[in-house]
Amino acid sequence: MTTLADAWGINESQFWLRGVRPDQPVANDSAAGIWNVYGYPEALEALSDPATFSSATQRLVPEASGFREGNIVQMDPPEHNKLRKLVSHAFTPKVVAGLEPRIAALTNELLDAVSDRTELVRDLAYPLPVIVIAELLGVPSSDRGLFKKWVDAMFETSSQVSLKDRSKEQEEYLAKALDQVQELTKYLGEHVAERRRAPREDLLSKLVLAEVDGARLRDAEVVNFGMVLLIAGHITTTMLLGNTVLCLDAHPEQFAKVRADRSLVPSAIEESLRFFSPFAAVSRVTNREVEFGGQRIPADEMLLLWVAAANRDPRQFTAPDVFDISRDPNPHIGFGRGIHFCLGAPLARLEGRIALNILLDRFPNLRTDPAEGPEFIPSPTMTGVRKLPLLV
Repeated sequence: MTTLADAWGINESQFWLRGVRPDQPVANDSAAGIWNVYGYPEALEALSDPATFSSATQRLVPEASGFREGNIVQMDPPEHNKLRKLVSHAFTPKVVAGLEPRIAALTNELLDAVSDRTELVRDLAYPLPVIVIAELLGVPSSDRGLFKKWVDAMFETSSQVSLKDRSKEQEEYLAKALDQVQELTKYLGEHVAERRRAPREDLLSKLVLAEVDGARLRDAEVVNFGMVLLIAGHITTTMLLGNTVLCLDAHPEQFAKVRADRSLVPSAIEESLRFFSPFAAVSRVTNREVEFGGQRIPADEMLLLWVAAANRDPRQFTAPDVFDISRDPNPHIGFGRGIHFCLGAPLARLEGRIALNILLDRFPNLRTDPAEGPEFIPSPTMTGVRKLPLLV
């Protein structure tokens, strides 16, 4: 049977998108030096126990050690809690709700350029969230072409990078990705230096002026923090919006329900996050030896928590391979869980809801182009369209 994943050429390693179940919820890939976690309860346990399953995974990847300082994704308590508190005010429900008029205006402005066809990622799904997060940070949204070049290079691989015995292709990819990270680091470093001289009313200035335990953040901390916000602040929404449109188009009866009842848009987005989880995997490292998922895992071992596979676990979800916008409850972990639950989730959901509603208002006959199919990001750890031609 041909699945949507086969038809659309999604990375072959994402077997859960093809109706295949793992032999066991936790499995060791000794060749790569990684433990793969596929089960929902197992992934949930790891996400909820930072004392055992640390987020500081770069300690096992020497090449990336320079990007740990201030990188909230790589932090455990109590440092994580202090830094997260610094920016949590920028993503409160009240602040996020206040962005609605700007998001709606941007969506309409971007769609004004569309005629009888559009490439959704290029024309809306990428520029909309990147402009919003750039404006929040205080960096020029007109530089979004640079951001895209840097970010694309970070995920331009179809194979999983091993911790040991890397292939030449993997080494070349890693070197190129780190080069792009360095360019983004330099770019943000220049803006941080400028904010030290002349602070503004933006998030980058607030980070520069913030104090943790009575001390200002160092430049490297602000830069790495800003980098996480810039990358994570747009890429999830880009994939979320593209995936949701594609899933609805592939399920006409579900699309008809959404067109007829727009109150179903939020649940369609949630089901899209479960069905095609944008960040397919997140990493953790064991702080101690642990009995986990029927396996004994030593300390200092890398785990890949395949949240996308967990979101297809039949132990948690009935008919997990069915796209069902009426699924309730829908406790997917597409945005993670625990202390590292995606800080920008409310913003991503708002952007997705506004953009999808405006798309359907302006283009009631919106549909995929039968002559040109979608193109997915090649990375095995991401599930999202990078090109989606549509007829409007």
